Amino acid sequence: MMDLSSINPVVLVASLMVAATPILLAAIGELIVEKSGVLNLGVEGMMITGAICGFIIAVESGSPVIGFFAAALGAALLSSIFGFLTLVLLSNQVATGLALTLFGLGLSALMGQGYIGIKAPTTSPLNFGVLGDIPLIGRILFSHDWMVYLSLALIAGTWAFLKFTRAGLVLRAVGESHDAAHALGYKVIRIRLLAIMFGGACAGLGGAYLSLVRVPQWTEGMTAGAGWIALAIVVFASWKPWRVLLGAYLFGGITVLQLNLQAAGATIPVELLSMSPYIITILVLVIISADRRRAALSAPADLGKPFHATS
Repeated sequence: MMDLSSINPVVLVASLMVAATPILLAAIGELIVEKSGVLNLGVEGMMITGAICGFIIAVESGSPVIGFFAAALGAALLSSIFGFLTLVLLSNQVATGLALTLFGLGLSALMGQGYIGIKAPTTSPLNFGVLGDIPLIGRILFSHDWMVYLSLALIAGTWAFLKFTRAGLVLRAVGESHDAAHALGYKVIRIRLLAIMFGGACAGLGGAYLSLVRVPQWTEGMTAGAGWIALAIVVFASWKPWRVLLGAYLFGGITVLQLNLQAAGATIPVELLSMSPYIITILVLVIISADRRRAALSAPADLGKPFHATS
């Protein structure tokens, strides 16, 4: 029989922040990529590459911080291959992104063969002193590791970058009309490549968070569709940073809730509960896509279109 009294709402909210962090990191990186006019469907591949690169370096060095840096670097390098193929060789962005995911999954499985069953070095929560002792709020807001707060800082930083800085304006201009931006003298390919590498680094951090904090161990295919959810959240957010935060926390909340319902002895089949976060994500996307005109207005005008400098 199901016992809902075993579900602690405070722990539930605190847990959803942790569960949402990998997707939040990957989604905010992809938002920047898409704002530049590039559609990179290889988020899953970059996340899993970051997960194994971060795990290997953290285990070998004994430092999760160095592991996170390695994860960001490894995934950024992988994304630069996508950038070269799509921006220089003008390959199809959708096909190349899918190939990147397959490549990342295969490469990570090969690299991780000797690391199955090994525990990663732990990442301790930050000490906020008396703030952590505040009833309710202390447990929810001040009991996490530094990566949770970094993900929130990235959201705020991305919003400020796109809204208030000249570089953010140039990035958005490239995404809206690469021909006009090129005519004004902006280096479209360079800007897009930097955006792609930033997106890769963020996806790598998200993957490393899975293997170093959430699990923390290496399991083949451990991203389990998180990259695809991150892609969906960017669309759900209408390419706005604060809505990315809302979408990621919504998905994280559903994920944590279904785990708590399983622990409480819910009579719903476990398979259905495990599917629920993905089903709800699909339903949200279907509802949003119903208003195609609004979705088209929100998306960068040149999203997914190849750029070839004629002069």
